[in-house]
Amino acid sequence: MAVLSLAALLSFSCRLFSVLRFESVIHEFDPYFNYRTTKYLAEEGFYNFHNWFDDRAWYPLGRIIGGTIYPGLMVTSAILYHAMNWLHITVDVRNVCVFLAPLFSSLTTLVTYHLTKELKGPGAGLVAAVMIAIVPGYISRSVAGSYDNEGIAIFCMLLTYYMWIKAVKTGTLFWSTMAALAYFYMVSSWGGYVFLINIIPLHVLTLMITGRFSHRVYVAYSTLYVIGTILSMQISFVGFQPVSTSEHMGAFGVFGLCQIHAFVDYVRSRLNKEHFDVLFRAVFSTVAIAGILVLVVLTALGKIAPWTGRFYSLLDPSYAKNNIPIIASVSEHQPTAWSSFYFDLQMLVFMFPVGLYFCFSKLTDENIFIILYGVLSIYFAGVMVRLMLVLAPVMCILSGIAVSSLLVTYMRQIDEVKVERKTRNSKFEGNYFMRSEVATAFVCVMSVFLVMYTLHCTWVTSEAYSSPSIVLSARGHDGSRIIFDDFREAYYWLRHNTPEDAKVMSWWDYGYQITAMANRTILVDNNTWNNTHISRVGQAMASTEDKAYEIMRELDVDYVLVIFGGLTGYSSDDINKFLWMVRIGGSTDKGAHIKEHDYYTPSGEFRVDKEGSPTLLNCLMYKMCYYRFGQVYTEGGKPPGYDRVRNVEIGNKDFELDVLEEAYTTEHWIVRIYKVKDLPNRGA
Repeated sequence: MAVLSLAALLSFSCRLFSVLRFESVIHEFDPYFNYRTTKYLAEEGFYNFHNWFDDRAWYPLGRIIGGTIYPGLMVTSAILYHAMNWLHITVDVRNVCVFLAPLFSSLTTLVTYHLTKELKGPGAGLVAAVMIAIVPGYISRSVAGSYDNEGIAIFCMLLTYYMWIKAVKTGTLFWSTMAALAYFYMVSSWGGYVFLINIIPLHVLTLMITGRFSHRVYVAYSTLYVIGTILSMQISFVGFQPVSTSEHMGAFGVFGLCQIHAFVDYVRSRLNKEHFDVLFRAVFSTVAIAGILVLVVLTALGKIAPWTGRFYSLLDPSYAKNNIPIIASVSEHQPTAWSSFYFDLQMLVFMFPVGLYFCFSKLTDENIFIILYGVLSIYFAGVMVRLMLVLAPVMCILSGIAVSSLLVTYMRQIDEVKVERKTRNSKFEGNYFMRSEVATAFVCVMSVFLVMYTLHCTWVTSEAYSSPSIVLSARGHDGSRIIFDDFREAYYWLRHNTPEDAKVMSWWDYGYQITAMANRTILVDNNTWNNTHISRVGQAMASTEDKAYEIMRELDVDYVLVIFGGLTGYSSDDINKFLWMVRIGGSTDKGAHIKEHDYYTPSGEFRVDKEGSPTLLNCLMYKMCYYRFGQVYTEGGKPPGYDRVRNVEIGNKDFELDVLEEAYTTEHWIVRIYKVKDLPNRGA
């Protein structure tokens, strides 16, 4: 237990690295919305939070917060906040949010140990716990300040799996109910719960097909499905989805099969084989035909909703790009590069198949589950880079099983040879040449691999996952660290230099940060629930000034905010995202005039230099990013207006803005804010 406690402490300390390097800040984009809603919950109470209509978002539509979020993260933080203050531990709600993910990563380490222990043994559990404590694939979403749903959802997922394995092994109502409660916590925390409610029924179906279905499995799944479904429907955002959407129909179908299977087993025990076979064929055919007909009719009547776009994109990676550009535009929804697997998992990539081998070599009900989990998660992680987070835990579990099993095997060889040499007893004589030497060499090599894994994880955590995206950093020529704090600088300016009722138009990526940090009304944000509204913003960005001005007047826009990296070399700017604005803008009827090919050169290139498309060089986004940039020297030996991201001299330098006026540009030009001119002042 001392080693396990050390692993949990290691998990917590690794994730505090970003706080040691920077001040205690929230990372990324979505966490700022989560922090804002948690603060409202802690101050106003759950009732007001559940009925909160946020008029700062999606102007002029607004957003009903309680019915459009998974509240588990916020409720957990609020409970911890009030509990600590009740114990007279004075703490700000923001600090609770910052440190919540590291806290739950420690709990994830503990539950990984117990889950792997149920699968293989305590030795494998300890190895898996240490691996998940430092694996980059999980640290990426659980460092301090990464206040997102996944910060607690991975713990909930593994806790549900652990309870499910205990329920299958014991067949008791207690563990089955505990699994249902853990599943409810998962549903309240993350939309990824759909993965759970499909993989567990698939496990049960596999046990049926392989002849392993038993009374224990029947009790476990029936209890989990009934209680879990009823509880999950209490989440407003989920509602009746568990009984009305295609993603949940598999779980319902397996529940029905469980009842049929149990009934068939009962009838089989009461009839002779000949009579049973006749009855079985008749009943099976009738039930199968009736079930298919009911499913088709309910789908045709709209009672069962079709799969969502995100679900389709998991089955067909090209679906989102061809049909729903708003989904494809999210970087987390892109397919995973092969290099990312090694970058985030290192030696686990090679130990994973070895762990599968050991599970296949001794098939049990629980091993079949972990095999299914491993195979499915590696497929989904390949389709969508975001799901690397789901893959990382099973990689650690199976690698823990592999490393533990191999070390036990070879350490036993060393011990047996020592005993043989000590006792000279013939029963220890082996048929292997240099058995002790080979075993010793293997243990040493495995130790080197584990040390290299630790060093790799430390390096990746330090270089890739310890810097908040809101505060950028780079290395100077002398090796010193340069900090770019332009985002917070711009949001601070907005908060203190614009009217409280000012409406800010930006691309949806920055919506959550603007509302949380600048406290200003925005048109679109990271919720991306209304493709038409986002499309309208994309149309404004992709149009000429005159056309864009009509759209901005229609949407009552006061300020426009863009992100530009041409001066500093920041590549995640709006010019690099611009083609997605074009695609989304042209995906609706009002944007039918926007054609992607108009923004390419005749040879099909996207260029911002003199060879660039005239449509691109004269659109609003281009002008807002490059306004006055043509007179700026960015690198020695390069002409003015040299874009350090695109590595070209911009093609349109000498222009003035007609419908906008520059309001504020941050120190490093990363954030640029423009004020929309009033009608009487146009052209002034």
